[in-house]
Amino acid sequence: MISRTHRFHGFNALRHVYSRGQTVRTPTVAIKYIFNNKRDSYRAAVVVSRKVHKSAVVRNRIRRRIYEILRARESAFAGPYDIVITVFSEQVATIEAAGLQTMIAEQLIKAGILQSPQEQNSHAIVEQRQPKERS
Repeated sequence: MISRTHRFHGFNALRHVYSRGQTVRTPTVAIKYIFNNKRDSYRAAVVVSRKVHKSAVVRNRIRRRIYEILRARESAFAGPYDIVITVFSEQVATIEAAGLQTMIAEQLIKAGILQSPQEQNSHAIVEQRQPKERS
């Protein structure tokens, strides 16, 4: 679960993202986002409708899985974005963890929210050395 500082508080904040944000979409998930220069860090919300699955237990499991992916990658975020992830399919509950992780990460990279692995390595303070060949 992400910390309280990374969550939305109040409906108007979500309304701002819905009205002015940009969207990146797959058949199962849509990511709506907007850069927020009034904040120091990102905020995220995961929306799972009752149409996706009748059971609240399954809907909450989907939410927790996506929040965990965001929490694990929060150091790679490119800035203070407001992010709303909307789930459209109950397949998200049964996708393997690695598959869901790559699907969400690819969409965040496509949106420009998450730095790609090549960018993360190029910005490192200490560059990795290549091992010398011994003869």
